[in-house]
Amino acid sequence: MTITNSQSRSIAMPRVSENASPSSFVSMASTIRAYALPIVLFAGAMFYQLFIIPNAFPPSHYDVLQIESYSSIDKVKEAYDKLESKWNSAVGVFDIHEFLKIQYAYELLTNPLWKRDYDIFGIDEQFHIVESASKHYAGKHISELDLPLLQAPSGSIDDSSKVITASDFQYIFADVKPWIIQLYSSGSERCAQFSKSWNKIASLLDVVANIGMVELGEKELAMYLADRRSTGKPFFRNGIPSLVAIPAGCRSTKCISRFDDELTVDKVTNWFATTVLALPQLNYYSKESLVPNFLGKASHHKVKVIFFSKYGERASPFIRQAAKDYWAYASFAFILWREEDSSYWWGAFEVESAPAIVFLKDPGVKPVVHHGSVNNSMFSNLMENNKQQELPQLRSVTSMKLGCDPHGYSRAGYDTVMWYCAIAVGKPSLELNKMRETMCRVQKTLSKHSQVDASSYNQSLAPAVDAFKKKRLTFAWLDGEKQKDYCQFYLGNAASDHTCGQQRGVTDIPRLFVIRYMRNSSTVELRKEEKTKWKALLVQDLINDSDQAGQFVAGYKGEDDVSQITHWLANTISDGDSRDLPFFTLRTPKLVPDDTEPIWSITAQNIPLKNLKQSILGGLSGLSVYREDPRLGPFLLLGALISFGTIWLRRSQQVQPSNQPQQSDSSQSTSKDEKKQKPRDQVRKRPNKKAPPSMTDLEPTDAYQMPLSDSESE
Repeated sequence: MTITNSQSRSIAMPRVSENASPSSFVSMASTIRAYALPIVLFAGAMFYQLFIIPNAFPPSHYDVLQIESYSSIDKVKEAYDKLESKWNSAVGVFDIHEFLKIQYAYELLTNPLWKRDYDIFGIDEQFHIVESASKHYAGKHISELDLPLLQAPSGSIDDSSKVITASDFQYIFADVKPWIIQLYSSGSERCAQFSKSWNKIASLLDVVANIGMVELGEKELAMYLADRRSTGKPFFRNGIPSLVAIPAGCRSTKCISRFDDELTVDKVTNWFATTVLALPQLNYYSKESLVPNFLGKASHHKVKVIFFSKYGERASPFIRQAAKDYWAYASFAFILWREEDSSYWWGAFEVESAPAIVFLKDPGVKPVVHHGSVNNSMFSNLMENNKQQELPQLRSVTSMKLGCDPHGYSRAGYDTVMWYCAIAVGKPSLELNKMRETMCRVQKTLSKHSQVDASSYNQSLAPAVDAFKKKRLTFAWLDGEKQKDYCQFYLGNAASDHTCGQQRGVTDIPRLFVIRYMRNSSTVELRKEEKTKWKALLVQDLINDSDQAGQFVAGYKGEDDVSQITHWLANTISDGDSRDLPFFTLRTPKLVPDDTEPIWSITAQNIPLKNLKQSILGGLSGLSVYREDPRLGPFLLLGALISFGTIWLRRSQQVQPSNQPQQSDSSQSTSKDEKKQKPRDQVRKRPNKKAPPSMTDLEPTDAYQMPLSDSESE
């Protein structure tokens, strides 16, 4: 029987089942997973080359006119005349969109300022006119168009700020104040519209920065301050006007900051204040959040400065600068004024309308209210006059200045031998606030008596009035919770349970005591001379820590009454001045120090990019520049090829040959026996060399049997 070729092929072909085996799908999936990276890189390269690059490099206006780039104005006119003759001789309806593109290119490139901005920086801020005109004139004839399409700037640009030239630029780096510079074009409509906003920005930043402007005609300087594309061409990310900031001490383009947000007065001033000047943000509070979130959390020793804003704008830079300069004295807050809350603010602070500024000092002291807007000098005067509380807090940084430190001197001068410090102490509470209010009234009473003739007030108060007038008497209050050791040192452990330390849910009892300080310079110097004979470090530490003034403490146990406290102070001072008490010194506990600097200042020093949100957006916008880099597509393709070759080489090395000669059973059994004979602890292999002879060998390798004579054998 003969078999044809077709039959033989059909017989030789194996039968394949309709349903492929699961192992084939698993193998295909593993292959795809292994080559996922080169596949993704290859797809990205193709997408970039086919879609991104054509959109990133559209035809230029020179291409529309069919001439070379950067051609002169005369050649632009010649090209336009040629195209005009074509559409005039054309039969039928000419494409209106193409005509508008040609007309736009002609008008743009025949204006010297617009052509300069387009050629150097790619500025084309009126291109949207082509699309809007195409929709408006759709279906109409060319003769019906309203030409020209482009209009010159309707307003003039106010260049009252310093206009910087290339020759001036090298000298601005030596200035101690930072610079904010606007890059503008005289032919730009956007720059003309921004002129009023720029003047307001300049007036707000004039105190803290230098203001300058650079016209794009200063080509080298404008190119130096502009951004750079991946191709090296200068451009402005958001067009013009463009704002740049040069910090004080900047010497290169790396430290120049560029503003990339919406050009509003509020956003520009906030960007410059936070990013360049590292000034704090001042928060807004509502009627409900002011007490718990601001007054309740602000430091007790600070004056509270509250601004009432009518429109909700951010704090001016000079106010932020004042907040930074006076952070040790005051805390700042903003409130948006609403007419429905006017009665509440009148009852709380006697504020009638906005804008207004309120200075809150001690409890019970009437707030200081200023209505109306303020400038830098006015606000500086207000801060200087109201930065202190009426009754200052005794702290580590104020004890020397107040004269309430045994290591220091009286406020009256270094020659004063005896002085007094009246201190109200307690845990922060309403009871302590009442005591502070009473002490403010006592201080005010003595202040009034010190300004009039002695015969006009009760002579029993004369010792206290005289001491207060000569600055030998100081009033202060002490936080007994924070300064626990200092508080217990003067009151004693038995009397300080309700006054010193943490609050325990019991009634807080504030107390009043007076410290009499007395200096005896001869005794202190003699004691130092005696102790300096000892060279031990412990003795030297005792000398440095010991007080320089002797102290006697008198506690007040009367009622919370201004008259009683005033008379008690007068009797105490009179008794302290007249009695000859022994002189001795102690080791007074040190006051717990406050934070050395505010939280926002520490953050600004530790984080190079002050504004985190703006830095993230700036980084993303910086990466977008490389999206138009023509080298990116070939790099992706090269990465795909390299990764594909690497993965293929590794997979080919891991695959074992399928047909290997099988070993005999004897060899397999031998290998198993050898594996069993191997010790568990692997020994390091020695080099394949003959080992030297050893005395422990049964028979050395180079040994031989010496023949014996007959006599020896017998």
